[in-house]
Amino acid sequence: MGVVERKEREKLEIRSQILEAATELFLKEGFDKTSMRGIAEKIEYSPATIYLHFKDKNEIFQAIHDQGFEKFFEKLSTASVIENPFLRLRKMGDLYLEFAFDNPEYYDLMFIMRAPMIALEQEGCDWNRGFLSYDLLKNTIREAIEKGLIKNIDIDVAAVMIVSTMHGMASLAIRERFKMYDKELLPFLFKDAIDNLMKMFKI
Repeated sequence: MGVVERKEREKLEIRSQILEAATELFLKEGFDKTSMRGIAEKIEYSPATIYLHFKDKNEIFQAIHDQGFEKFFEKLSTASVIENPFLRLRKMGDLYLEFAFDNPEYYDLMFIMRAPMIALEQEGCDWNRGFLSYDLLKNTIREAIEKGLIKNIDIDVAAVMIVSTMHGMASLAIRERFKMYDKELLPFLFKDAIDNLMKMFKI
């Protein structure tokens, strides 16, 4: 391995360490209480080193946010092999919950913490990666309507209904707010809840 390749690998390794440490601190202390110095101390580097990779914690947060939504989009996209858009939409519901439960830290940062709106309102930040997943949902709804598989409902209304239902189940489960149910029962409750939601749309 040459000098350039080694330096690039080291740069990527440090960046990865920064993002991992920042994720842990954001979740533990909150966005506002997390500092660049605190992130640097956690990985035993100087703050100056952190600033070589990110200009501030908003940029770090967006990098974590983007990583999360890339993983989320990849997960939902696995349903694209299903030709029937109604069945594809139903499968996306399962994939949504699988992502949330397999990646609770990412899900918390992406959808639950207050920080995303604060950080991403900064100049130069955007929600493009998040929009990819939402557009995938809306396009699937549109296709199902066009093929006469679901009611001719406003696409945005349908998307809000679906996302709100999925997020409600995911966030309550991640924050352990379903203590009234046996853990082994929850997957069946979630499945039935999604099935009943889909029945509301089906013609």
